[in-house]
Amino acid sequence: MAMGSIADTLWDVVICGTGLQQSLLALSLSRSGKNILHIDPNDYYGGAEAAFSLQEAESWVDRLATEDKGLFRSASITKPDVTGLSFPRAYSLALAPQLIHARSELLSQLVSSRAYRQVEFLAVGSFYIFKAPLGPDQQPSLVRIPSTREDVFSTTAISAKAKRGLMKFLKFVLDYHSPEQRDAWKPFADKPLVDFLQEHFKMDAELKTYIITLTLSLDGRISTEDGLAIIQRHLTSMGHFGPGFAALYPKWGGISEIAQVACRAGAVGGAVYMLDTGIKSMATAADEIELELSSGDKVKTKLLVRGDEKVGDGPSISRLVAVVGSSLKSLFESTIEGAPTPCVAVVALPAGSLTVSGEATTSPVYVFAHSSGTGECPNGQSVLYLTTMATSNAREVLNSALGSFLSAMEQDQAPQCLYQLYYEQAAGVKQSRLDELTLDLPGPSLSLSMDDSMLKHVREAWQKVVGETVDDAEYMVFTDREPVDDDDYE
Repeated sequence: MAMGSIADTLWDVVICGTGLQQSLLALSLSRSGKNILHIDPNDYYGGAEAAFSLQEAESWVDRLATEDKGLFRSASITKPDVTGLSFPRAYSLALAPQLIHARSELLSQLVSSRAYRQVEFLAVGSFYIFKAPLGPDQQPSLVRIPSTREDVFSTTAISAKAKRGLMKFLKFVLDYHSPEQRDAWKPFADKPLVDFLQEHFKMDAELKTYIITLTLSLDGRISTEDGLAIIQRHLTSMGHFGPGFAALYPKWGGISEIAQVACRAGAVGGAVYMLDTGIKSMATAADEIELELSSGDKVKTKLLVRGDEKVGDGPSISRLVAVVGSSLKSLFESTIEGAPTPCVAVVALPAGSLTVSGEATTSPVYVFAHSSGTGECPNGQSVLYLTTMATSNAREVLNSALGSFLSAMEQDQAPQCLYQLYYEQAAGVKQSRLDELTLDLPGPSLSLSMDDSMLKHVREAWQKVVGETVDDAEYMVFTDREPVDDDDYE
């Protein structure tokens, strides 16, 4: 469709924003034959899930200093006085470095829609616990968390008694929906998982830390019901796509890459895309909305779908993205024969493991370590994503966590930090909202792993556009546009 004709078309839907939800909506409608206009006030794809080069990150930080960007605040860049950074486009720093469990519904939809062919997925490897030194003559260390039967039997990090307790718990989780097991945990459903672990399994503090880390709970107080569901998903995802890993990460910037692939599918299906184009004003008539775009164009649509950028009621997070001048090779080793080399490792610094300004930390800090295999940095370097709950001293906590993590690496000299991007992100609105002809999708999840609950909002928006006469079974189920040999994508 020629750009000059956008004002002459009555659009079935105008999608504003290219975050993951809006982009998946574009993917779901790519075979619908509907007239779709997809705009974004930003000059980049991905919205709150974008991935930036160093130059793009600097521009983003500058904009945050002068504009209200909704969910993000307090962004800054620090460049230590060291050498080693490559050219700006050698980096792709993700705003949302979420893991995707192999059993995630998102992956099922990418497979059924054939979009998976355009995404290169990488294995997420081991989970580690940071151990602070017990005395002045000791060094901090990282201990790998056993999360399979084989891991539990082979590890030397826990006692034989603890192994038996951990095996009992793992067996329980795999069958936690059975009537017998449900009777055990249901009274604790809304209580913290740590309480259930203590009461039912008599776990010591170390084992409880292992279990809570697998949930990636930002405050360490995840409920029993939610925690058991996440751990079961982790355990059942192990080996689903191959030995040795339970989760995946999209190369070249994580969730941002999926959003871009989904938008490309929308474009192939006939959608018109306009970046750096927002909505200046809007007026609603009986059955359509007239939008004045920042480009000066005026368009009419039957439905407007946006991402809600208002701050919700939940807590905020603080994140520090650090580029370090080391490959951190020991973190990215396969632990099972035949497993792919992982490109992501997860390290938890539990609550209380750091002392900042004389006080022990009250929330865990998670470090997602990404090798150069993610395409996010040059060879010989790594990108670290540190996340914790936002507090008045969160930045100090994250800097302390970064130093402690690097000192725990088994190297002659602690790796140098070459670059830091710090920001805070507020929780968004959790529910979609339909107001006449405008549908606002919820804000992005702050979860460190893909939250499949957001997919239902995308599906509801698709149903609103295509109408009730379309079979729900057709959602995200496409055939290949042309014959494809799967061997070409292995």
